[in-house]
Amino acid sequence: MQKTYDRAYFDKWYRDPRHAVKSTADLKRKVAMVVALAEHYLGRPIRSVLDVGCGEGVWRAPLRALRPSIEYRGLDASEYVVQRYGRSRNIGLARFGQLAQLRFDTRFDVIVCTDVLHYLKPAEIRAGLIGIGEMLEGLAFLEVFTHRDDLEGDWHDLRLRSPAWYLREFREVGLLPCGSQCYLAPRLERPVAALERGWMG
Repeated sequence: MQKTYDRAYFDKWYRDPRHAVKSTADLKRKVAMVVALAEHYLGRPIRSVLDVGCGEGVWRAPLRALRPSIEYRGLDASEYVVQRYGRSRNIGLARFGQLAQLRFDTRFDVIVCTDVLHYLKPAEIRAGLIGIGEMLEGLAFLEVFTHRDDLEGDWHDLRLRSPAWYLREFREVGLLPCGSQCYLAPRLERPVAALERGWMG
């Protein structure tokens, strides 16, 4: 059966207490961590965020609670999401792989992609990572799970790979891991101390 990201999907996995695996409090802590790390490495407040595979744009409100003037742009492959929230939450229609061609008038201080990559095929992941590497000014939060993780939630079309596979693909586009599923833009590599890195190089 083909997977459909319609209203019923989001109602089940994000709002139904029998299935939802993430709470509002968890999300707020995660957003605060990403904002703090990005600003630490950039040395200034963040101004722009690209949220890839954003779903209904749940990162937008907690980001704006911390940085009211932030420029938020979401991208998602769900037609339901774009029809319902595209205008009010600045969400456009795009698949992850389209980041290989999509470009905007600025690079982004933060790029977010949560709970997406482990549902995609390798070719689409590699294509999208090209765009992330080129459009990232500061820090990317790429939340992805591997065959070494104990998972809950949506197992339909789940493709579990090794941590080494992802680290190799991220490194290929110049992303530098700095812990907690966060990766620095290639241009920020020089000032990062060796023990801040996710691997020793």
